Amino acid sequence: MKPSSSKSNDQKLKICHHKATNPSIKQSALANWAMQEFKLSKVPTQGTISNILAKRQQYENMDSTELTSKRQRAVKHPELDNVLANWVLQCQARRVALSGDLIKEKTRQFAKQLELGERTPEFSNGWLAKFNIRHGFKAQKSYGESGSADLDAIDRNMPTIKEKLQSYSVQDIYNMDKTRLFYRMAPNGTIARHQIEGSKKDKTCLTFVFAANADESHKMEPLIIGHAQRSRAFNRKSGQQLGFYYRSNAKAWMTGLIFREWLQKMDQQMQDANRKVLLLLDNAPSHVVRDLPLTNVQVFLFPANTTSKIQPMDAGIIAAFKRRYRRFQLQDAIDRNEQQKADIYKVDQLIAMKWAKAAWNDISRKTIANCFKHTGLFERETQKNEVGSEEQDIENELKDAINQLPISRPMSVHELINPEKEQQVAHDEISDEDLIKLSVSRSRRRGRW
Repeated sequence: MKPSSSKSNDQKLKICHHKATNPSIKQSALANWAMQEFKLSKVPTQGTISNILAKRQQYENMDSTELTSKRQRAVKHPELDNVLANWVLQCQARRVALSGDLIKEKTRQFAKQLELGERTPEFSNGWLAKFNIRHGFKAQKSYGESGSADLDAIDRNMPTIKEKLQSYSVQDIYNMDKTRLFYRMAPNGTIARHQIEGSKKDKTCLTFVFAANADESHKMEPLIIGHAQRSRAFNRKSGQQLGFYYRSNAKAWMTGLIFREWLQKMDQQMQDANRKVLLLLDNAPSHVVRDLPLTNVQVFLFPANTTSKIQPMDAGIIAAFKRRYRRFQLQDAIDRNEQQKADIYKVDQLIAMKWAKAAWNDISRKTIANCFKHTGLFERETQKNEVGSEEQDIENELKDAINQLPISRPMSVHELINPEKEQQVAHDEISDEDLIKLSVSRSRRRGRW
């Protein structure tokens, strides 16, 4: 293969990471390393290396599609490209055999739904090859049906899971999960039921993605997924500029593409730290790791119908986050009520994100470590997943706060922390109609596509 002088965004990010792990390296040496590492036809200039290093944050916030491109070229029909990629990932999660012809036919259907009209491109084999390259998909071929886990999979699979865990130290075992949060929800039973049932229209929800290791020596930065790329509360700034790891789509849902970006970012972090880790995940439709070139993160998917029992995040970590968030919210409502404000539960998205970040950071090492033990995945385990004294103190604070508010039918603390609709998985399989909604840009919705 003839050497190339151009560099992909992924290669530029690797140059930045090589500099981070070798802080004393000179830019001339870094340029020589890049030429050898990426088989470039010539050594990058000092100015090129300097510009790349200056844009590290920009590369780190790119998704997988942007990273694989050599230039930030705009896809001709980004909405179509996005909806199709998420559809392919969902099919992979269901172990559906996809042929190139099937993908092209589905693309034509999506193009019609998006009303591309005369601008509909020709979906040739060349187009399909470029689509696969953009998203890291291998050539489509048939593969067998998934070996679904039995309903009693916990007892049957626990020995295998424990054996897998024994290959890693406690600090190198991570769990990731997500939750929705109705961040303006009032603790009034009647109001809350009405608000939750209409939450899709209300749009006062965010999705949070949390990850931590078993000894709580590392809580990863939470990923927040909202409805708008730049909420009005952001004052024309991006989530990154405000200090958050933030993504958005019309439904504030976790999609396959967002998950793959998150996982590749985690893998890069572990490369930088020279660590090999195990990541425990539920088998949600968006959790597709096939074809991802992971080097430092090994993914273990829990068997179906087991995560509510053996996933650490579900064993109390997410509940601990919500207790702390609601403590911020109710104290603010008390203050607003004393000031005789009209809508005491209405907060903007930025404030909610700040409270959420503070709530996540406030969860103690002991709480997270205990939740990992409660699952029974480790030899040293507690028999009952009881709320610890620290968590009980917060629940008592929430009860007192609820009693101070003007509420006709107060919710219990359990209802406040675990609203039924909020517990619905934030990345269940998405219908074709919702895939379209998730992928249509704001510019098109405003009639400027």
